[in-house]
Amino acid sequence: MNIHEQKILILDFGSQTTQLIARRIREQKVYCEIHPFSTALDKIKALQPTGIVLSGGPRSVYDKDAPHSDPAIFDLGIPILGICYGAQMMMQQLGGRVENADMREFGKADLHVAYTEGLFAGLEADNAKHQVWMSHGDRIEVMADGFEVTATSDHSPFAALRHKEKPFVAVQFHPEVVHTLIGTDVLRNFIFGICNCKPDWTMASFIESTVKGIQEKVGDAKVLCALSGGVDSSVTAALVHKAIGDQLTCIYVNNGLMRIGESEAILRFFREKTQLNVIDVNATEFFLSELHEVVDPEVKRKRIGLGFIKIFEEEATKLGEVNYLAQGTLYPDVIESVSFMGQAPIKSHHNVGGLPEVMKLDLIEPLRELFKDEVRELGLELGLPQEAIYRQPFPGPGLGIRIMGEVNEERLDILRQADVIVLEEMKKSGWYRKVWQSFAVLLPIQTVGVMGDNRTYENVVAIRCVDSKDAMTADWSKLPYDILGIISNRIINEVRGVNRVVYDISSKPPATIEWE
Repeated sequence: MNIHEQKILILDFGSQTTQLIARRIREQKVYCEIHPFSTALDKIKALQPTGIVLSGGPRSVYDKDAPHSDPAIFDLGIPILGICYGAQMMMQQLGGRVENADMREFGKADLHVAYTEGLFAGLEADNAKHQVWMSHGDRIEVMADGFEVTATSDHSPFAALRHKEKPFVAVQFHPEVVHTLIGTDVLRNFIFGICNCKPDWTMASFIESTVKGIQEKVGDAKVLCALSGGVDSSVTAALVHKAIGDQLTCIYVNNGLMRIGESEAILRFFREKTQLNVIDVNATEFFLSELHEVVDPEVKRKRIGLGFIKIFEEEATKLGEVNYLAQGTLYPDVIESVSFMGQAPIKSHHNVGGLPEVMKLDLIEPLRELFKDEVRELGLELGLPQEAIYRQPFPGPGLGIRIMGEVNEERLDILRQADVIVLEEMKKSGWYRKVWQSFAVLLPIQTVGVMGDNRTYENVVAIRCVDSKDAMTADWSKLPYDILGIISNRIINEVRGVNRVVYDISSKPPATIEWE
């Protein structure tokens, strides 16, 4: 079966774990796409999904302005899985009733399976208890006609349901989260047992389809690639180059917000170890002038994003007619930069929220629906060396969002020196590859200290190290105290202007990985 003929479509109702559903499905080597809950029926038909998943969401299905998909999706004859909010919407639209629950369920719960076929094929029933993760204040009170209960919990008499004749199933719990111990089994049973999918979506097949898509879109036109040296833009460049070869020109912009020696190392790597055509643009003075006296993080991000686009368009005019800009936007960038039903986005990413409404260059974002670990797998499949693939993520706005407050040469110099020490010690100790990210942040405060016999009043540096799989969630890294001690001592002793080092022990959420 051609990979374009087989896909699971996820309709997103605003859940923070929608992307996890996509991850879990892709882990089964089945292609899936996430689309808004409001996607028109004609578009859903055109996508020809093999199955549909209705995600969870933060609203109540009975609210006046609650998000609802077109109820005609239930007339398409396609298998549909409703999860939490999606399950409740399915019941409501098919004639059941959902109400506010007297006893809410948040966190771990015991699921009692009564039907060991369909979603629960292969699982124990009767008195067996299966740990699942619940997160709901409403519950289904009346089933829609044609449905039967397949599982219950202490506070959900309809914790899982199936239609007796149609391929509709619903669960009140979240099978996509790791706390649901049978989650993978449930999703596999839906994907393979109910949707009859085949596990044939791999990075090799992704490359094949993406290369074909780029070729069809671009034709004979020229493409610019925003190359930062990070894994996202490196893989983007390699993928686009595989598709169109010399039609691609890469531009590396030194925005003056890079780490010590980083620009030189990036340019040397691409010129010596790849066949990419790379143009080097030093725009340090331009970006620092744009950030002069700017302290608001959103303004910083957007000025940097607009600055990149301005430079790319200027460089494009020098190359003649260029129609497209390729950049390494990932799904976490997108989900944090967009709003849901009018709610404010978490933050703008330089390659998403910073873009002007009207651009002279059309975008090519081949990684837009991928997560970081998938991108690394893709990079290895493309033959990129590990030194490019396993580089820790570095934000597009660079050190500009790791300096709280105004960005200037003096403060950049302090942060650069501190950051070098962090990376050196993480690599020396063997912890660099164990964590997702490790970096220094310069705070906008000064504190009193004592150096020798003299009072000091100098800057504070925070160390941020996190563990993550895809940057959507993260936990602070439990580094050994001796490593933290070495880093702290070196920064205070070697970096003039710093007399205090602190360690950030916040997780995401509620914090974000970067401080701005």
